[in-house]
Amino acid sequence: MDNFFKDLNVIELAGVLAGPGVGYFFAELGARVIKIENPASGGDITRSWKLKNEPPDDQTSAYFWSVNAFKETLWLDITQPDQLQQLYELVKEADVVITNFKAGDDKKLKVDYETLAHLNSSLIYASISGFGNNSGRMAYDLVLQAESSFMSMNGDAGGPPLKMPVALIDILAGHQLKEAILLAMLQKNKTGKGAHVSVSLFESAVASLANQATNWLIAGHLPKASGTLHPNIAPYGELFETRDKHLVTFAIGSNKQFKQLCDLLQYNTLAIDSKYSTNQSRVNNRTQLYAILYPYINKFDFKVLDTACIERGIPMGKIRNMKELFELPEALAMLKEFSSGTKKIKVVSGNAFKFKS
Repeated sequence: MDNFFKDLNVIELAGVLAGPGVGYFFAELGARVIKIENPASGGDITRSWKLKNEPPDDQTSAYFWSVNAFKETLWLDITQPDQLQQLYELVKEADVVITNFKAGDDKKLKVDYETLAHLNSSLIYASISGFGNNSGRMAYDLVLQAESSFMSMNGDAGGPPLKMPVALIDILAGHQLKEAILLAMLQKNKTGKGAHVSVSLFESAVASLANQATNWLIAGHLPKASGTLHPNIAPYGELFETRDKHLVTFAIGSNKQFKQLCDLLQYNTLAIDSKYSTNQSRVNNRTQLYAILYPYINKFDFKVLDTACIERGIPMGKIRNMKELFELPEALAMLKEFSSGTKKIKVVSGNAFKFKS
């Protein structure tokens, strides 16, 4: 799979996370991805997004490498005619161009779809905007999390709105754009023609609201912050502490799973109690149910509980920090290493799928 796109040429005129994440997808799978960065501005702004403990004289942040490994960097100031011409020569041989310009900047810089398609009629031009192609509004992921209701639903009940700890709207928009590019590739294989595909962060966020949106649109339920709890399922998201001080949570999605949990806890009558025998009744009485379950779960050591849940098909997870995550072999298997100068750098693969033919 590392060479799946070995004959694909991609030009990346995008910065921060969403657009570069798309370029990263193709670079990981063997495409030649040329990231164009402007020397006058210092390149992708995320090069400077350093943690407190990162060396100040390092040219590149850890954040930057999260979506820019395996690419070639070409420093061009395309406001200069000769350097813009260098870009045009690359475009003539390119398959895909990825952009995330503010509205109007693409035309001002002479790198809009119409201009580049005139150079290469089979080009797939993939663009990301914040609030649509005609909006010049500045759009960082935080703004989108706020505007698309994600922050209103996130956080503890009664607490302030809370953003998610990763720029998830950027990541979701990147996935949407990848899907659009792959559709354009299918069309190109049939017709030989290129296309302009575009997504906005806002529409990507709205498209990802899933059951929370239909809970409002169909059932009139206005989602509110409820910590880790799920509005439709119980017990789901409540936190329990094991005897040896590990935090765990359960995702009980069916009556069968609840019965298995009650059997494990040796409290079989709870599963047939009318207050808890169905999912809806458990949702209605989740506070009381949590108080009942907590002392029973607290009697178990984590390893014993974990083994028993796996054996019985009870969905349970341990609350792990990043260090604990990368002690798991499944997580370690997703790491890749590459060289940047004399440095060896580890990154997480952006591709979680397996492919066999």
